[in-house]
Amino acid sequence: MHPLLRGAVRTPRRIFRALISAVLPVLLGILAPVLAAARAVAARRSPPPCPGANVLPNTADAEAVEHATECLINRVRASRGLRALHHNHALQRVAGGQVRQMVRWDYFADVRPTGQTAGALIASTRYAAHRGQLAIGQNIGWATGTETTPAHMVSAWMHSRPHRAVILGARFRDIGAGMTPALPSVLRRGRRGAIYAVEFAARGG
Repeated sequence: MHPLLRGAVRTPRRIFRALISAVLPVLLGILAPVLAAARAVAARRSPPPCPGANVLPNTADAEAVEHATECLINRVRASRGLRALHHNHALQRVAGGQVRQMVRWDYFADVRPTGQTAGALIASTRYAAHRGQLAIGQNIGWATGTETTPAHMVSAWMHSRPHRAVILGARFRDIGAGMTPALPSVLRRGRRGAIYAVEFAARGG
């Protein structure tokens, strides 16, 4: 190629690089406040972590684990545009009774050996007083070792279609979680673990 042509090609490239070098700091200076504001908005919108979500359950931390479980479920619901569920003491008592009875009577099932369902148990509490209709759901689960945390349990439910359907039930309004850091002997087999139950409900009529 002729030297003049080679020079003609290089000159625009040098000018272009010079312009980029001159303009880039200006653009960064203009965009910096915009980017900072966007990050601040994103930070405000990001909910704080659920306290106790990664706690390995024990008797002393049972209440924190139960509240973390409810918090995580509400996070999942919020991510799908669903309303948050309200903590309800009556539902929590039913859930706590469910996990304790499973350990005491050595079984793992939604229905007690006596034939009582979660619906029957909730219907017998003050939660159902003077209400003509109830919508009820229940999730139970168990795990051992490092998988006993609330975060692992909620994740496991979300990977199970029927459990996920309960968590994402749009009709539910209230929630109560129960956990005990023990397993029925039918499940334990020499391993330490935890068992969970969560009651979902809504009142109507």
